[in-house]
Amino acid sequence: MAIGIITGSGTYALPGFDGGEPERVETPWGATEVARGRLAGVDVVHVSRHGTGHVRLSNHVTHRANLGALQQLGVDGVLAVTVCGAVDPDVELGSLICFDDLHFPSNRLPDGALCTFYGEAGDPWRGHWIYGDPYSPELRRALLDAAAAAGVPVRDGGCYGHVDGPRFNTRAEIRGLAACGVTAVSQTAGPETVLAGEAALPFALVGYATDYANGVQDEATAVERLLELIAASTDAFSRLLEATLPRIDPAALAPAGVVYRFHEA
Repeated sequence: MAIGIITGSGTYALPGFDGGEPERVETPWGATEVARGRLAGVDVVHVSRHGTGHVRLSNHVTHRANLGALQQLGVDGVLAVTVCGAVDPDVELGSLICFDDLHFPSNRLPDGALCTFYGEAGDPWRGHWIYGDPYSPELRRALLDAAAAAGVPVRDGGCYGHVDGPRFNTRAEIRGLAACGVTAVSQTAGPETVLAGEAALPFALVGYATDYANGVQDEATAVERLLELIAASTDAFSRLLEATLPRIDPAALAPAGVVYRFHEA
């Protein structure tokens, strides 16, 4: 078994990771860098969205290359983590959320292109991703069971809202997202969710609340507090990932939904 792990702001390397330096992987959607090794006794392939030193803002992340590389390297599933802004005022800062729904109506990549692997007519693998839940029930269950066993509090369920960066959102925009039932927002995991679905890769997403989105509280979260919590997120994500990986049964994993393809298998 090999599991893909995607990390974001604040977590540019995996604590406890036993492996080599990032290596370049060429894909039909461009090149990306991945690090291969072991974590908690499990083979993992790590992608750092932003890279060391946060060289890539959210509008620079190459989502198709990242997910395409994980598929090419044969991972059995993907665990992604993201720091996020809480839209639900009941979310405590410094807490984890295991998402079970997605709000991503724009369905666009950072460059404005539609979020799909199927950019050309006649692509032999073209198809429609049809699903009820966008996140893998098996990976979500492994995450939640591991969190309970490790004593790591995690909220079971929530709607992830993808927003375009790199700017943060206005009060009016956040009010609209709240009306749609969004729990928390960040700027990268919408395309990852969709592309994993098209690639038939089981995918789960965990967020760590670092601030309240604009207008959620009477007073904005101080930037110093935001940065403090981004730094703290690495330990929380690391504890959860190390507890989760040994609990994943690759034989039980299945993609979320189905991809109806217009070709014979």
